[in-house]
Amino acid sequence: MISFFLNGEPVSFDGDPNTPLLWVIRDDFKLKGSKFGCGAGLCGACTMHLDGTAIKTCVLPVVAAADKAVTTIEGLGNPEALHPLQTAWIEHNVPQCGYCQSGQLMAAAALLTGKPGASSEDVDKAMSGNICRCGCYPRIKAAIMSVAESSLSYDAAAVEARS
Repeated sequence: MISFFLNGEPVSFDGDPNTPLLWVIRDDFKLKGSKFGCGAGLCGACTMHLDGTAIKTCVLPVVAAADKAVTTIEGLGNPEALHPLQTAWIEHNVPQCGYCQSGQLMAAAALLTGKPGASSEDVDKAMSGNICRCGCYPRIKAAIMSVAESSLSYDAAAVEARS
């Protein structure tokens, strides 16, 4: 029995510990937002967070999630309270086919959690492992940068307000 937290809720899996986490999440827990793309951990469509770190789950055995926190796109935000990146995705009209978008969002969210005011170079580096077949890279980057820049503005305003 492998126990972990899925979007903040305790869950258990009683199958093959070598089953890729992506398939456990999709098939056993019926969360279909994360996609299967390449099956080799190269495209990023399957990206989720494992203890806050963006990870490709099509090649990660579920046993690696034991006693850890897994966050999927379904746990990032919801229609009543979108994550700032989800709002930026809409504002920048990012999705075209949408297949890679959950992985793109999860990679970007992990970046901005660790580095709220990420630079253009930080974004390029963090997102280099996520492929968009439609070529929406300029809009993806613009959306991420808008959130990073608003984080910097918010931080500066908060510092000024405390002065």
